[in-house]
Amino acid sequence: MYPLIELLTDKIDITQVPFSDRGSRLLVYQNPDHDCLYIKLAERLVNYFPGIESYLSRKPYLPELILVNGNSKKLPFKITTKPHVLEFQTDLGIYKLVFQDNHTLCFSLPRHTQCGLRFIINSEKYTKRAGGGEFYSINNLVYFSQSKILRNQIISKNDGCELEFIVETNENSIITLCISDSCEFPSSIKPFSEIHQAAKLRWERWFSKLPLINEPYRETYAYAWWVLANNMISPKGNIKFEMVVPSKKKYIGIWLWDNALHAIALRHIDPETARDQIRGVLAYQQPDGMLPDAIFDDGIVTEIDHPVHGKITKPPILAWAALKIHEIDVDLDFLKEIYEPLVKWNTWWFTNNDDNRDGIVQYNHPYSSGLDDSPLWDQGMPVDSPDINTYLFIQMKSLAIIAELLNKPSDAAYWKKKARNLLTRMIDYFWDEKKGTFLSFYKNKAIQTLTPFNLYPLWTGELPEKIKDRIIEHLINKNEFFGKFMLPSVAYIDQEYNPDKMWRGPVWININYFFIEALQQIGEFNLAKIIREKTINLIMSNSGLHEYYNSKSGKPGKNAAPIFSWTAALFIDLSLQALRENNGK
Repeated sequence: MYPLIELLTDKIDITQVPFSDRGSRLLVYQNPDHDCLYIKLAERLVNYFPGIESYLSRKPYLPELILVNGNSKKLPFKITTKPHVLEFQTDLGIYKLVFQDNHTLCFSLPRHTQCGLRFIINSEKYTKRAGGGEFYSINNLVYFSQSKILRNQIISKNDGCELEFIVETNENSIITLCISDSCEFPSSIKPFSEIHQAAKLRWERWFSKLPLINEPYRETYAYAWWVLANNMISPKGNIKFEMVVPSKKKYIGIWLWDNALHAIALRHIDPETARDQIRGVLAYQQPDGMLPDAIFDDGIVTEIDHPVHGKITKPPILAWAALKIHEIDVDLDFLKEIYEPLVKWNTWWFTNNDDNRDGIVQYNHPYSSGLDDSPLWDQGMPVDSPDINTYLFIQMKSLAIIAELLNKPSDAAYWKKKARNLLTRMIDYFWDEKKGTFLSFYKNKAIQTLTPFNLYPLWTGELPEKIKDRIIEHLINKNEFFGKFMLPSVAYIDQEYNPDKMWRGPVWININYFFIEALQQIGEFNLAKIIREKTINLIMSNSGLHEYYNSKSGKPGKNAAPIFSWTAALFIDLSLQALRENNGK
C-alpha cells in the first residue's frame, strides 16, 4: 500500500489551485493556456488596495514567469506535481521548484547548460547586485543565483518591469526568489538537494501523523490533509497564531465558524494547533463581547455595508468545537482560558440581538448566519430564525459541560436551565404544527421557504417525540430533502430552490455534518449513516474539495471555492467515523 503522500502525485492541479506550503502566503499557479507560471499573494493588502474584497480581482504579484533557454526562448514543459515539489520536464532537462521557507521559492536548473527565468513584476524600482538583484514594491523580491550569470537584464514595461535572468549551470545550479517585506540579499544559498530534502521531510512529517484510513477513502483523505496544510498561514499582523484559511485561492483571512470546523480535523493530529484556531478568533473579541466575522493580516471585519449595513459575526459554535478537541486531548487550562470570553460572547447575542426582549435571538445581518444569500433573508432583516437559537442552545449546553469540568457547579446548573428555557421558547414561538416544521419570522410574519434550518432544533436532542418524528419525516421526504445528493440548502420542492446558487439549494458539507451529529445523538443511527455515506460519496465522486456542490448533478458549484478547508476537515472526520463504525468501535 502506497504511503498517503505518494497518492498525491499529479493530483494537485495548479491550473486550478495554488502550489503553496504550510504557513506561506506565496501561491504558485500554472497558466492553463500557456507554458508559464504566475505567482499571487495570499494577502488582502487593504492599505494599498482599498476594499476588503479587492484582493479577489487584484493582478498577480508576478503575472508571468517563464522558463527560458540560453537564447531567451521559452521552454515548453510537462509538469509533475507533488505536495513538496513541482517538476518541469523541458527539452534541456528538469527544472524543480520547492519552498525553501515561507517566503522563498527555489528553482533547481537543468545541468551543464545555459538557462534561467524570465518574469514580469509589477514594480518599477530595482537594484542589480552581484549574483542577482532586488525589486521594491509592497512586498520586495530578491532574486539570486550562485552560478555564473550570463544575463541579468531588466526592461521597463507598462506599470512594471521584465527581468531576464540566465545563468550557466553546473551540477547544483539554482535560482531563488524571496518575496517579503523584509527579505535580505543572501551571501550564499544552501545546495538544492538539502532544500529539496527539507521540503520533502516537512510534508512527510505531516502525513506521518495522520490516523490510518482504509480504502475507498485514502486518496481523498490524503488530499484533504494536504488542503488543510496548504491553506495554513503563519502569524502576521492580526493573525496571532498559525491558522487555516478557508481557501488560499478565494478566502484570505480567518472566519469564525470556519476555524471552529477546521479544528474538528486538526484535533486528530495536533490538538494544540486545533486549539489555536479558536484562540485566533477570541484574540479580537470586542469590548461588548462580540466576535468578528473575519480577521486578516491588516484588518478585522465587524460590520459591512451590503446587502444592508450592520454588524456581522458568525454562528456561535466555538464552545462546541472546543469540547470536540477536549474529547481527544484533555486540557482543562484551555477550557479555563476560553470560558469567560465565551460567556461574554453568549451574553452579547442575547443582549444585542433580541430587540423585543422576548427571549428569541434574531439575525440583524444575513452574513452573521453564514448563509449569505439564503431566501430566508429575502424579505429583509432582522429575522427571528430557528438556527441561531439552536446554535445558542448547543453553545449553552457546551458551556454547562465546560463549567462542570472546571468545577463550577452553579454555572453549569445556570447554563442547563437557560438552555432548557430557550428550547421551550423556541417550540412555543417557531413550531408550526400544521406544517410540521419550525418557521422563521420577519416582522412577525412567517417565512414559508423550507430549508434544513427549519429543522435545526433536532440538533438539541431534546425535542418532544412528536416534533422529532415530524422533523425526520421531512428529512426522508424525497420531494424535500432525501435524494441522491443531500441535504439541499433549500428543499427540492420549494419555489426558491436553485441547485447551484450558494445557499439557495446546493449541498454544504458542514450542514450535513451537523445533521449527522443530531441524528446520532437521538439514536437515529441508520439515517445518520445514510447521510454520512451520501456525503462522503459526493465528495469522493469529484476531484478536489469544494465549498459546496450542486444538489442535482453532484458536481462542484459553479462559483464554489476549490481547496475548501471545512469540506476537507469534515470529510476527514466523517471518514474516520465510518472507519470506527466499520471496525465495530
